[in-house]
Amino acid sequence: MSNQELQALKERYVAAGAASPNEQFADHAENAEIWDADGKRMIDFAGGIGVLNIGHRHPKVVAAIKAQLDKLMHTCQTVMPYEGYVKVAQKLAEITPVRGNAKVMLANSGAEALENAVKIARAATGRTNVICFDGGYHGRTFMTMAMNGKVYPYQGDFGPMPGMVFRAPFPVPYHGVSEEEALRGLRMTLKTDSGPQHTAAIVIEPIIGEGGFYEAPPTFLKAIRELCDEHGILMVVDEVQSGFGRTGKMFAIEHSGVEPDIMTVAKSMADGMPISGIVGTDTIMDSSGPNSLGGTYTGNPLACAAALAVMEVFEEEDILGRGQRLGEKLAQRMERWQEQFPNVDNARHLGPMAAFELVDSKQSRKSRPDLAAAVTKKAKEKGLILLSCGMYGNSIRFLMPVTIEDEVLEEGLNIVEEVLKELT
Repeated sequence: MSNQELQALKERYVAAGAASPNEQFADHAENAEIWDADGKRMIDFAGGIGVLNIGHRHPKVVAAIKAQLDKLMHTCQTVMPYEGYVKVAQKLAEITPVRGNAKVMLANSGAEALENAVKIARAATGRTNVICFDGGYHGRTFMTMAMNGKVYPYQGDFGPMPGMVFRAPFPVPYHGVSEEEALRGLRMTLKTDSGPQHTAAIVIEPIIGEGGFYEAPPTFLKAIRELCDEHGILMVVDEVQSGFGRTGKMFAIEHSGVEPDIMTVAKSMADGMPISGIVGTDTIMDSSGPNSLGGTYTGNPLACAAALAVMEVFEEEDILGRGQRLGEKLAQRMERWQEQFPNVDNARHLGPMAAFELVDSKQSRKSRPDLAAAVTKKAKEKGLILLSCGMYGNSIRFLMPVTIEDEVLEEGLNIVEEVLKELT
């Protein structure tokens, strides 16, 4: 079917709140390129929102899924477990930097991982409250919507959010929040809203994703670790978007040397197959009763096969080294744009997790979400899938596969540059 025919069906049958505004429909893809239903080629700088760090349809992952299809598709692991679930749990326990001996629960999505992290933290501490941060994003279920540090488009239409979730500032000096002020705000939250004796967890993204690709300084993360230790609060690190090589290390928290009590992972864990993980210290993970955690599809055999293949690819193809080199290329290009274009400012990156802001001027720093929307629209017209993000909707972010070919990367970056020349 053509894009036009599929668009008509989408308008008739897909709920408006779930429908993509994009009128192109993916037909097939390879590494960092997608072809739509009309045969138009697109360069992919979105990666399924950070899901495809090793590219569309990596051959090793495709082969692993096909091999698993010939053996087993589903049993529900709580009814009859299988090798893949146990092996993924073992591998995650070995590679994640949580404190002590780790144990693992598998789920289907990032939001599910965060929901279960909160459940486990409450069971382990006997406390109820959760503290999150401005600009953070943790999912679209009710608990995770309450945890998000941004109202629209996630919470606005859905009525009261669950209680016992509190907020603290995230340090973004460019937007007027220093690390010192953020830490003072967190301490104030513990005094005025969520007393330490009632706080089960402090949940933080080492780099806030939807909130704008801002990095939490290592000193800030260490201060949170110290606060948690002082008060018996669990530190939960959300690596759903920043994990699996997105920052030049396997997990972003590794840049700080901080060890969390619980870590959540998903997205690029299985190169597009739906799976997520909650990894935590064994005594914490074992704190809830029998059959208290799980779900019908959690740790599906096909997704487990894909996840194991992804982790082999990281070992065999120097994905972390490639990510570091990609980050350097992006940094050089963004620095040039920042010098060249008056509306481009605050270019930043940790490995290939990179972004820049579109502003009225470098002096005013007034956000230009309208310009960001125009840039992504014009890029799409020129054959590039590009995403914006941020509390103010004015950041352009890069989530292309780490495995992107040099010539495809250059072609995509040239399109960004062309668009900036036309619009700024």
